[in-house]
Amino acid sequence: MSRLMFCLLFALLMLAPQARAQEGVDVALVLVDDVSGSINDQQFEKQKDGYFAAFTDPKVHAAIQGGALGQILVAYVEFASDFQVRTVLPWTVIKDAASARAFAEAMRAAPRSFRGRTSISAGIDEAMKLMANIPIATDRKVIDVCGDGTNNLGRPVSEARDDAAKQGVVINGLALANDSDVPWLYAHTHPPGGLGNYYRENVTIGPGNFVIEINSFESFAEAIKRKLIQEIS
Repeated sequence: MSRLMFCLLFALLMLAPQARAQEGVDVALVLVDDVSGSINDQQFEKQKDGYFAAFTDPKVHAAIQGGALGQILVAYVEFASDFQVRTVLPWTVIKDAASARAFAEAMRAAPRSFRGRTSISAGIDEAMKLMANIPIATDRKVIDVCGDGTNNLGRPVSEARDDAAKQGVVINGLALANDSDVPWLYAHTHPPGGLGNYYRENVTIGPGNFVIEINSFESFAEAIKRKLIQEIS
């Protein structure tokens, strides 16, 4: 039933009016979300609920409409291992509360794509494929990486990051310092210096890039809202 609901919501999303799209957008933003095995189903649902709360928040709508063109372009990617990466929602114009809610509902209804190890580099590379096919003019390109651990599969994440920077793409990060009693998992989610510092040194790049670090999925919704407003503005 959830997959059927996702298909219906996605169809409605694609049919949403986009009359001003040809004028350009203020930013092209790819949300790159970690769905590796260290994130359980309950935590995954909290992520989805957090995105929904953020995209239906009037402050986010005000940030979107406060731009020079008053609209943004957003896509959503999920990744786990380097062979487990998928564009869940393709490029979508968001310009008001209705289009933001339609995107949020489609995101929340989408079934989880994978479970596996953590290849942040694969997530960034998938986002860059989207960046190579932006259907609307924009001067700003941003990748928003959300994850709870270090890159442990695929090519070095710093290589993917640097390749993105060469194309003028900014990468920001939301580091989820996910607690675990499993020793090897704790080392993955709490590297030396902290996950936020790992993201700053290996993942994020570009003018004005930033990292938000949280220690609980309970803080996810507020963190995503802050992050979106800062990226859009």
